Amino acid sequence: MTSPKRTLPKPRSREVTEGPERAPARAMLRAVGFSEEDFAKPQVGIAAAANEVTPCNMNLGVQADNAKRGVVEAGAVGLRFDTIAVSDAISMGHEGMHASLVSREVIADSVELVMHAERLDALVTIAGCDKSLPGMLMACARLDVPSIFLYGGTILPGCFHGRDVNIQDVFEAVGAHAAGQMSDDDLLELERAACPSTGSCAGMFTANTMAAVSEALGMALPGSASVPNPDERRVALASETGAATVRCLEADLRPSRILTRSAFENAIALVMALGGSTNAVLHLLAIAHEARVELDLDDFDRISRRTPHLCNLRPFGKYVMTDLDRIGGVPVILRELLDHGLVDGEALTVTGRSLGENLEGASLPSGQDVVQPADSPLMAEGGIVVLRGNLAPDGAVMKTAGGNLRRVDGSACVFEDEEAAMAAVTAGRIAKQSVIVIRNEGPAGGPGMREMLAVTAAVKGAGLGADVALITDGRFSGATHGYMVAHIAPEAVRGGPIAALRDGDRILIDPGERRLEVDVSDAELRARLAEVRAPEPRYTRGALAKYARLVGSAAKGAVCD
Repeated sequence: MTSPKRTLPKPRSREVTEGPERAPARAMLRAVGFSEEDFAKPQVGIAAAANEVTPCNMNLGVQADNAKRGVVEAGAVGLRFDTIAVSDAISMGHEGMHASLVSREVIADSVELVMHAERLDALVTIAGCDKSLPGMLMACARLDVPSIFLYGGTILPGCFHGRDVNIQDVFEAVGAHAAGQMSDDDLLELERAACPSTGSCAGMFTANTMAAVSEALGMALPGSASVPNPDERRVALASETGAATVRCLEADLRPSRILTRSAFENAIALVMALGGSTNAVLHLLAIAHEARVELDLDDFDRISRRTPHLCNLRPFGKYVMTDLDRIGGVPVILRELLDHGLVDGEALTVTGRSLGENLEGASLPSGQDVVQPADSPLMAEGGIVVLRGNLAPDGAVMKTAGGNLRRVDGSACVFEDEEAAMAAVTAGRIAKQSVIVIRNEGPAGGPGMREMLAVTAAVKGAGLGADVALITDGRFSGATHGYMVAHIAPEAVRGGPIAALRDGDRILIDPGERRLEVDVSDAELRARLAEVRAPEPRYTRGALAKYARLVGSAAKGAVCD
């Protein structure tokens, strides 16, 4: 005896498919391949940031097709659509980087608009390069339809002179080359070796950090974050993601039930244990904003103080994402945190089970040094701290993973944009014990809060990493490491004290005490700020101009409301 066929809910698509007045819509859907039976089924949107402009987003179309197969096999109709993504690595260090953070908002908006217009019932989102991951998760939170996120997967490491390398090494090699420490031939050989496959940048940079975050938030299937882009396991993983999304629809399991305060605290704890990208702070604030969950910078610092740094991962460590995958992926870290009371195992996930239930059977393997036990961590506290003081009244972020805990008292060397600072570094004009200041690169002032990997890597590659600090109202790449402070708020063009700095000012950076200060009196700072004239906007038309007018503070996630 066969079991009766189940009827799946159509909470939104019935507005498109039911009734004689919807005959025109049905006629259009027949032209895209709907059968008569399909009109009785729910419709699941499958949004992929698929393109050929970067290896990070290659093969996402194939994964979307596999997700659609899972949707169809689970009894629904899958409808694919693509959205944009930019390559941070390719747009780094020049004017193109102004568009990077802006693309996060465009991705979220574009997915929202398609889902809203077409009345699709549920959503699979697939992303690769840095801003497409939070953009997709923001869309899921904003729409609050049953949704699951799928990461496109990491790239494989390359090999140069017998050691594993990735894109971080190429950026740092530019600085070494400029300092005369690397030959033209070696730079070319490294360039050719660093990116041997498709997939997102290999270390625990922003894409891999946010992929791990998607598991900790409960918005992705367990173990999905670490599987490499070219790996055959992604076929089944994508199909299962599609099927699981239909199960979420059937159970009315929406992001608002998953993206709770506990979920965000779990994600922050994971970032701290990973020593992940400082961009995770910006993106988690933005996702929480869309989910209507109260979250602020103090939450990150509070959780950092109680969470040990466990993972020996690039940019500061030894290993890359494929090494984490080899020992069991993100679940082994979450399990270690759960066993030590550092995450909430009761948090609900897209599997319909709790985080703790998902982690049953996961354990930290012995005989490896990719992830340390929580009782013998790399550092007692997490890999990111939040600094405040008269230079950052609303806060700033600093990556301390790798041991950046010393107090620095240096002389300011002030630049009005990244290009000017990069020229000074590559020309050898930065003295030891300097604090490079790059301003007018914030969310509105940039606009778009450019990442500074080119200049931070050049500092490192020139052998100045131990002797020079850098502070900015812009951002850093997840591949940045060294003594660097970002997201200074308020930013310069919004009246932040960073706008008042002058060459030679004494700047104090103290991650232990969470301080970022300049040795200038409050009265003097006010007098200087009264004389500051904000630079003319770089863009007066188009997307970048609109963004500059709308965007808020980095301390609130740089969202556009």
